[in-house]
Amino acid sequence: MPLIADAVVVLVALLHLYFLILEIFLWDKPTGLKAFGQSKEQAAATKILAANQGLYNGFLAAGLLWGVVQAGSGVEFKIFFLSCAIIAGIYGALTASRKILFVQAIPAAVGLLLVYLS
Repeated sequence: MPLIADAVVVLVALLHLYFLILEIFLWDKPTGLKAFGQSKEQAAATKILAANQGLYNGFLAAGLLWGVVQAGSGVEFKIFFLSCAIIAGIYGALTASRKILFVQAIPAAVGLLLVYLS
């Protein structure tokens, strides 16, 4: 079970690295515009905010990966950073798009459950 839990934690970390790339590098490019359903004008006006948000996603990914690398002693890291991802996902679903619940919060919740069970 620990191997499955770590695989899900790594998957959640990779999702957050993807969010980092979207928000920092692709926000105002066709891929970012499509992913977030916004116009070039909206993207231009919010680009710096998105980059800041992307940086936070990078911190989540780093913390999750650090927890996996630490093996047994990294459980607290996994719990903390998965909890942060769940809270951010719920907040995003309530304030921005319900899709965030399914893309961010639920995968993190599954990872957290698996970490607790392993």
